[in-house]
Amino acid sequence: MNDATSLQRRLGLGLTLGVTLLWLVATTVTTLVVEHTLNKTLDSALEETSQRILSLAVVEIFNRESSDLLQQVASLRPHEEYITYLVRGADGIPLLISHDVDLSVFPETPQLGLRSTATHRLYGTSAVSDTFFIEVAEPLTYRRRATREMLTMLLLPLVVLVPLSLIGIWWFVRHSLGGLLAYRRALEARNAGDLSPVEAKRLPKELVPVAEAVDQLLARLRRALEAERSFTANSAHELRTPLAAALAQVQRLRREAPPGPLHDRAGRIEASLRDLSRLSEKLMQLAKAESGGLLAEAPRDVLPIVTHVVDDFRRTFEARLELSLPEEEQVVSSIDPDALAILLRNLIENALKHGQQDQPVEVVLSNEGVLRVINAGTVVPAEDLARLMDRFTRANTRAGGSGLGLAIAHAIAEGSGASLTLSSPAVGRRDGFEASLWLPL
Repeated sequence: MNDATSLQRRLGLGLTLGVTLLWLVATTVTTLVVEHTLNKTLDSALEETSQRILSLAVVEIFNRESSDLLQQVASLRPHEEYITYLVRGADGIPLLISHDVDLSVFPETPQLGLRSTATHRLYGTSAVSDTFFIEVAEPLTYRRRATREMLTMLLLPLVVLVPLSLIGIWWFVRHSLGGLLAYRRALEARNAGDLSPVEAKRLPKELVPVAEAVDQLLARLRRALEAERSFTANSAHELRTPLAAALAQVQRLRREAPPGPLHDRAGRIEASLRDLSRLSEKLMQLAKAESGGLLAEAPRDVLPIVTHVVDDFRRTFEARLELSLPEEEQVVSSIDPDALAILLRNLIENALKHGQQDQPVEVVLSNEGVLRVINAGTVVPAEDLARLMDRFTRANTRAGGSGLGLAIAHAIAEGSGASLTLSSPAVGRRDGFEASLWLPL
């Protein structure tokens, strides 16, 4: 999902690109139309000019003393001549030329009609029964310059239009998608345990059914989880009293029974009741882990909690624990203290139960808020390691247990926004097992 493209960005860039492409297409079509019209107009002017000049040239030639002499029209004042002309007789001899003419532009023999060379646009016509011919030449550079200037004037607005279009379209799209963006932020701000209805305001009409379907799905999921948690908690709670009473009776029976089969059977029953009592306690912890409320109202220092849990294990179970605390005076986290205590207890119990008995269990808390529980032992295969945080899943071990300890720890970590990872072998070792918890800030 991190690679998904923003709808706002997609619409903004798409609409801006579309406007730009449409402008370019319109500019191209306009340029072609105007260029065609311009050429048609200039060709018409070229024809008109040649016919006017030829009529005057014929009169001028007839009024000469010698009609076969070449005469060049003088310029009244200095100027750049856009159109040059050449008047010739029937034998092709030049009779009259403009003042700034380049004879190499014209062909050796007169040609009638419009035509183009690599550099000029030419028009030729005749008069007096094809006795006199005139050819008028106009450089193509002027037409090309006019086309370029027109194209520049049409494209120049794009320099301002594209940024303004991008800003305007971006603002309009963001304003139009304001409800959708608010809905997205409301979803992003939620933690995994928040299943309350999502507040949806100003959503587009097309997305309202989606929001309603999400709320209905969350409601169904919330009811299903509440029913499951309620059943788990109530079952464990209701079992606690009869289990305690049965355990007390079995302990009394065991003390009163003489050595023999009855005493041994009472011992096995007592062990089974203790396992069942521990399972009931684990189920209550799992219900709490999945019930939400795993974050404290304000961040608290976790050092006292970690120290208390480790000292309690040392005192109650005479456990082989080594505690390493950071140099900082406190490590602050937003996780609920009771939830952290339950999580740490399960990690330590798992390490003591499945670790190598003659090696200590290390509990390490770093300045960055990383809590690590490390025990020595054989390496857990990767396929078993990937399933250890599932409920009632146990690796290939002879140690007792319900398979709920790591599942409870994982549920608390996930519900509080922490990150729990399992490693085997332990980091920096060739054997052992390590559970690392990144506490939420």
